[in-house]
Amino acid sequence: GDERVDSVPVQMDLMRIIINENSDQHIIFLKEVDGERMFPIVIGIFEATSIDRRVKNQPTVRPLTHDLLASTIESLGGELQDIYISELRNHTYFAKLRIRHDGELIEVDSRPSDAIALAVAVDVPIYVAEDIIDEASQ
Repeated sequence: GDERVDSVPVQMDLMRIIINENSDQHIIFLKEVDGERMFPIVIGIFEATSIDRRVKNQPTVRPLTHDLLASTIESLGGELQDIYISELRNHTYFAKLRIRHDGELIEVDSRPSDAIALAVAVDVPIYVAEDIIDEASQ
């Protein structure tokens, strides 16, 4: 049938960022926290530099997009709990920002690159659905 069983979320850490000067294909590698599996994801230059800047603790004078989103969530009384790369459909990954607000969990659709950049900015866990990791590692 077409019933999709929800996959187990696996916590991942950002392991590497590869910024390719000669193309617009930049890759980040997530590695399983409690294991050896890796998960590569191709992202754009803006997200790659945003993540890279965060990892290197390079301050900016004005808030950039991911900082802006983080402070907006906070100003509205929400707290980014984690991000979840939940699905792969037609060669496209789908992610969710999982925000706690007034005791409720609100899931906001996001591109994985933006979600990861935000997770790195706010320092919250990154989860990837197990079936996606299995598929990506084949």
